[in-house]
Amino acid sequence: MVCHNAWQNSGLTKPVTMHSLRHCFATHLLEKGTDLRTIQLLMGHRSLATTGRYLSVATSSICSTASPLDLLAEAGFQD
Repeated sequence: MVCHNAWQNSGLTKPVTMHSLRHCFATHLLEKGTDLRTIQLLMGHRSLATTGRYLSVATSSICSTASPLDLLAEAGFQD
């Protein structure tokens, strides 16, 4: 009931459920650098594959990830 009331008061048009809050929690943990195994334990999943399907990663986190090839170029290992 608390979640439903908060959703109504928020003005959001997309529905918010306790399950969507679980997704947000897991995603924020991932974005802060928490490893998948820890998130798996916190979410209570038996399978790491379940945790992997459960999470969605923000585009900004994906775009800010450095490529190992970029790191080599920065270190002066270019052709």
